[in-house]
Amino acid sequence: QVQLVESGGGLVQAGDSLRLSCAVSGSTFNSYLMAWFRQAPGREREFVARIRWNSGSTVYADSVKGRFTISRDNAKNTVYLQMNSLKPEDTAVYYCAARLVTSPAYEKWGQGTQVTVSS
Repeated sequence: QVQLVESGGGLVQAGDSLRLSCAVSGSTFNSYLMAWFRQAPGREREFVARIRWNSGSTVYADSVKGRFTISRDNAKNTVYLQMNSLKPEDTAVYYCAARLVTSPAYEKWGQGTQVTVSS
C-alpha cells in the first residue's frame, strides 16, 4: 500500500524559503510520477510541480517556475519541494501525489501540509 506523508509546512514571511518533504513507502517508485499540488481557500486544487522518479525529469507550473524546485532522494524515498522567494499568494495546503507513468490520474495522495506566507 503506497503511503505519502508530507511535512515541512509552516508560517513564513514574504521572501522567505521553505522546504516541504514527502516520505513515500509501500512500493518501488521507478515507474511513478511524483507531484506537488496546492489548494488555497475557496480555490480549486492546482498543479505545482512534478518529477519522474527514475529519470528525474521535472515540470513546473508557470506560477512557481524559477522559484520552486522539486527533487527526490532515492536513498531516503523522499520527494522535496524547495520553495524560495515565497509570496502571499503561495499560501495553501500543499499535497504530495503519486501516479504510475501509465495512469491517467494521480491515485495516491498525502494528507497535506499548510503553508502560510504573510506579507
